[in-house]
Amino acid sequence: MKLSTLSLVLGAGLAAQSLHALLKPKQFIGAARKFPRSLPWGYALMTVGTLGFLHFLKQESIADFESYKPMMMAIFGAVAVAVCIFVSDFLAVRGLAISFLVLAKLMTDTARPHLDDSHWVLVIQLWAYALVCAGIWFTVSPWRCRDLIHWGTASESRLKLLSGIRLAFAALLVLLGLTVF
Repeated sequence: MKLSTLSLVLGAGLAAQSLHALLKPKQFIGAARKFPRSLPWGYALMTVGTLGFLHFLKQESIADFESYKPMMMAIFGAVAVAVCIFVSDFLAVRGLAISFLVLAKLMTDTARPHLDDSHWVLVIQLWAYALVCAGIWFTVSPWRCRDLIHWGTASESRLKLLSGIRLAFAALLVLLGLTVF
């Protein structure tokens, strides 16, 4: 994937979420507060995260593990299914954490070859490392995501301020995708 395409897709996705929060704050607050314990979101995000992880595992070319790769892929797939069945509490947050980690790998792998081209690449890299930290934090303590969502949606004014900041960041990503990258 090209860095410009990645930047445009990430910016558009972030802008869509932010605009929804700005235009329909009550609806957004209700949906956001239900998210951490949502099973449909949990199944969807666990599927996306697991498929992304298995894709990256399949691409990995470590000779020492090459003969074990099919078995590892089967075990990791089975673990994901088992998590969906036996650890359904905060499943959406766990799926989000895995998806954050997979997305961060995609972001760093895509941006790394362009580090010498422009310092603006660090925007993507730093965001990826923030996603790694959030992914680890939400994996260890998924209730923190719920608490963070409740804090961010405590009032419409706070939600609008945070959504405005996210929208400005999304605009920066789109601008970088169209010009610099």
